[in-house]
Amino acid sequence: MTSTDLPEQDAPRFVRLTIELIAEITDEQALKAAALAQVAEDEYLDDDERAQSAEAIEVDPSGSLAHFIDPVALLGDVPGVELTSATWESANTDYDPDDESWDEYEVQE
Repeated sequence: MTSTDLPEQDAPRFVRLTIELIAEITDEQALKAAALAQVAEDEYLDDDERAQSAEAIEVDPSGSLAHFIDPVALLGDVPGVELTSATWESANTDYDPDDESWDEYEVQE
């Protein structure tokens, strides 16, 4: 791509960022308790959403991690960028750091 291929500077440009993190839960009870506290203090949740979130944490504490993801914090201080949309989820995964077939730089589909 050359500079002549770039859109005009004033035209809005949207960029999709894909970030994949693998986290090891080392204390499920501590994570669960912190997630329940986070949900209880979340001023943007209504009572139904709060109840659903708390139930989901009780059923599958591994999903608790999603309550600590803040996409606004990731881009909040970047000049010239405004967060337009964000979605994220947490899911259990099979991960073995000693398995040579696992390539963290390869796109997993």
